Amino acid sequence: MSKVGIIGDKDSIMGFLALGIDIFPAYTPEEIKKTIHNLADKEYAIIYITEQASLQAGESLAKYKDFELPAIIVIPGIGGSMGLGMNEVRESAKRAIGADILFSE
Repeated sequence: MSKVGIIGDKDSIMGFLALGIDIFPAYTPEEIKKTIHNLADKEYAIIYITEQASLQAGESLAKYKDFELPAIIVIPGIGGSMGLGMNEVRESAKRAIGADILFSE
């Protein structure tokens, strides 16, 4: 069975416990980066990360961008969407297909 985890502030990620997703509260750039690498080393297949946390992750997210696993998916936090998740989907589609097939807002 594949493992799934989520990284972000406690208020944004606590509800994912009910879905059986492992939660990893992290607030500083160092905590966030270390958690990403630890989850990748522990063979987590999917790592969700809040948009706010992803802004602090920097090169740690870029390192896994072209890996098949773990799939790192940016999601909105409790404060609402900043549009980063959709931008990630758009960029992934561009890399895979060679063109932007998603309509701009």
